[in-house]
Amino acid sequence: MHEPIERILCPIDFSEFSVPAYDYACSLAQHYGATLYVEHVVELWRYPSACFAGSADDYDRFCESLTNTAIEHLKSFVQSHSPGGFSPPCVLPQGTAIDCILSFAQEEAINLIVMGTHGVRGFDRLALGSVTEKVLRKARCSVLAVHGKSESEVQPGAHWQTNELREILFCTDFSDYSNRAFDYALSIATEYHARLTLVHVVEGISRLHCAENTAKCQELLDRLVPESARQNCAIATIVRSGKAYAEISRLAQENHADLVVMAVHGRNTVDSAVFGSTTYRVVLLGNCPVLAVHC
Repeated sequence: MHEPIERILCPIDFSEFSVPAYDYACSLAQHYGATLYVEHVVELWRYPSACFAGSADDYDRFCESLTNTAIEHLKSFVQSHSPGGFSPPCVLPQGTAIDCILSFAQEEAINLIVMGTHGVRGFDRLALGSVTEKVLRKARCSVLAVHGKSESEVQPGAHWQTNELREILFCTDFSDYSNRAFDYALSIATEYHARLTLVHVVEGISRLHCAENTAKCQELLDRLVPESARQNCAIATIVRSGKAYAEISRLAQENHADLVVMAVHGRNTVDSAVFGSTTYRVVLLGNCPVLAVHC
């Protein structure tokens, strides 16, 4: 069984992608009764010219001003986007974003990190190593990547509502990692009374053996689901053939999935088959939140 969701971290960089991620984190925290931490990292290293702009006192005043501005900005953000009566603790460390996010998550035993992602529109930034991409790779806990929406897609006053989770897609390659991540997906589906669809994509086989392989994989999928689980929520199984990331993204769109759940094998293998080719690309190309479960 996966660990319960008791402590959630939502890093904020004040971009348009922070808003849907924060809304989602608030909804999850309220639903599970979890503690939500909101973090903004003050990255002084981004202002190297300040070191040479005057005396040490001038630099100290600059740093203090930058930190105070960030504090006010974060307070304003939380006040503007929090549900009524909800006031999560805020943290503002100084350093590099990736290091501060990961260290805080480890120190506070965070169960889930919720972050905004640019999706395909920000492919160049993600490919070059954005903060979200690095957290997805290196975090020890699960990471929920929430896609941002353009201003034209967002209705005034609209918020993510995780209480509306009705369709969850779980992707498996039958590895031990995926099997452990299945517990997470099943738990969420049961919690929200959602329909859970298990999918396996068969890659790199000839048409001659396609039917035989599909039948075997279908049997494995059905065997993966305990009978007791079928009594708690609606469960379906699907086998497809093709490129895994493309088929998963397509199925998520066809099913109007509210959440895609996938396993991540390791913390230092961005080029590995599972993370590099599948999980990472589904995060980039998909149009719904993706939960990367670190196993």
